[in-house]
Amino acid sequence: MRDFRDAKAMAQTLREVLKPKSVSLTHSESLELVAKLLGFHDWNELSAKIQSECQPPIAKPATIIPASAPALVARADLPVVPMRDIVLLPQMIVPLFVGRDATIRALERAMAEDRRILAVTQRRAEDDLPTPSALYGVGTIASVIDLVKLGDGTLKVLAKCLKRAAIVQWAEGPFLAAAVGPIEETRGNDEEALALARAVRAKLMAHRKGGILSSLQDHLWDIEQPGLVADAVASHLRGEIEQKQEILEAADVITRLQKVLALMQTDQQAA
Repeated sequence: MRDFRDAKAMAQTLREVLKPKSVSLTHSESLELVAKLLGFHDWNELSAKIQSECQPPIAKPATIIPASAPALVARADLPVVPMRDIVLLPQMIVPLFVGRDATIRALERAMAEDRRILAVTQRRAEDDLPTPSALYGVGTIASVIDLVKLGDGTLKVLAKCLKRAAIVQWAEGPFLAAAVGPIEETRGNDEEALALARAVRAKLMAHRKGGILSSLQDHLWDIEQPGLVADAVASHLRGEIEQKQEILEAADVITRLQKVLALMQTDQQAA
């Protein structure tokens, strides 16, 4: 099991995990991020801690983990709430009903700390006890606004979705938890992105009488950033889980807007 002495290896794993998600980090940036995930102020502080360790770590039996999967570690930052049949996107404020024991424990931990959770969609909605391999690798950091325990033991949760995040490492225990890395948007201010955002607004106006996203019409004119326009519209569209997940994972804003326009067309045809 990795600890802070394996920081350089963890930084390399971080870069490899984020690269397929179109998130590019330099070696120095990944070292700084790993240092913060491990609770240190920066890489210099962590490096000094590593050098001060005179005793080697106690050897433990090796655990073979597939190269394509994030490693399991003892410490992680955010309790994970698996989503059966919905992909949460930034800006959404959504009610959730939670009944699974592990997820209830995850929420209890979140409420005891800073109220943040990581909402991650399941690959198969029928999984009652999803493992890391049964979840997508990108989720949404959300803040619990309100939580009420119902008479049957179920939790009713109101959550505000904040930002997308890539899972760097998993931890398993009484509930799933994960350390995450940021997903930085690209090409969000390009002229093509601005034009696509205008096309999204125009498409909404064209189908106003058809009822497509009519509740978003006025709200969208107040949103200037093309990436936020894409997220706001996508959260109201019908579509397959895989399509919504692709939009969540699209760090490139132009690609995200193109996917939203395609989904708008499908949504209108189905209406």
